[in-house]
Amino acid sequence: MRESLERLVPDEIKTSEITGRETLDLHLERYELAVRYARGRILDLACGVGYGTRYLADHGKDVTDAVGVDVDAAALQYATERYGRPGVRFVCADAHEFHDDDGFDTVVSLETIEHVQDPEKLIVRLIAALRPGGVLVTSVPTTPSVDVNPHHLHDFTERSFRAMVSRFGVHEIECLQQVQRFGLWSVLSRSELRMNTMREGLASYYVRHPRAAVRRLAATMRYGLTNRYVTIAWQR
Repeated sequence: MRESLERLVPDEIKTSEITGRETLDLHLERYELAVRYARGRILDLACGVGYGTRYLADHGKDVTDAVGVDVDAAALQYATERYGRPGVRFVCADAHEFHDDDGFDTVVSLETIEHVQDPEKLIVRLIAALRPGGVLVTSVPTTPSVDVNPHHLHDFTERSFRAMVSRFGVHEIECLQQVQRFGLWSVLSRSELRMNTMREGLASYYVRHPRAAVRRLAATMRYGLTNRYVTIAWQR
């Protein structure tokens, strides 16, 4: 299972890959927030290779069924072999198409919403998957990412993310803000394997998308060389 900018594989991160290890730490911290609300039936949507799904199942409260869903069949095969156990299963499905009639007590979807064409539609589906009183845990980057990551379709601020989700009948119960510093040289030189999937021809991209260049400049002036993220737990 090959690691990339969008696919973290804990067993394959080399000790020399500082960015990869720091990114994994950020992901684990998000799951640590999510596990405080993990109970009963759990859905981990866009679960990747499944380490988070297994963590939720192992450390949640009275977990009866943990379902990891991802569109990548190879990632799910790895997940099943590495992290599967009774009570933990993995399903290959598109985020917009997956459905379960029984509903879930906890729905987790981390770093997913920025990838889809219609984020609001996905939020509606995630909330609809919750049983009454259930908890949704979601996260997004809150500094620009579309410019450097060709897999991202939307940029969010913390304010715009909150405004979007809160419209659909859930209320915020906990928030985690994260800051990740990055070395400009490691990004420009693509010295780490996972950086090889960054957008090619970034300078020409900024020429074609001047607003993206302005957003990047404004974020850098305000926050320096950092990426920022927010994870929010919402209750139905």
